[in-house]
Amino acid sequence: MASDTIGCYVSTWDEVDTSAIIERAWRAKKRIFLPVTGSHRVLRFRETLPETELAMNDFGLWEPVSGKPVDVNDLDVVVTPLVAFDSKRNRIGMGGGYFDRTFSFLHGRQYWLRPKLIAVAFESQRVRDITPNPWDIPVFRVYTECR
Repeated sequence: MASDTIGCYVSTWDEVDTSAIIERAWRAKKRIFLPVTGSHRVLRFRETLPETELAMNDFGLWEPVSGKPVDVNDLDVVVTPLVAFDSKRNRIGMGGGYFDRTFSFLHGRQYWLRPKLIAVAFESQRVRDITPNPWDIPVFRVYTECR
């Protein structure tokens, strides 16, 4: 999949390490945008370069201090965190609803144009079935160490 604008998150100690994704994207001359928690529990994404300063937010997550903002509609791919997922690509997030609110415009979309929401997870996070809430946004793909 060709993509030039990639949204990603900086992983915490118990998540799949996203640093290799970010570093490889920079080497491939892709633009990386990291989320910043915003008002109304919506994420904003800022362009992040290797030299961009990151600061820990109130939730203990690393965010860029500065960087050019991007409209989420202009991102090609967004690597999303999750706590659990099922075979239907439903996900349980971290509990704040930030990703679901930010990407609510994707709700009910029959065709994935952009951005494609890609989750990275450990196989141990797979569950049999998740009953989604009406506002939940499924992901396009989930990649684990087994796939």
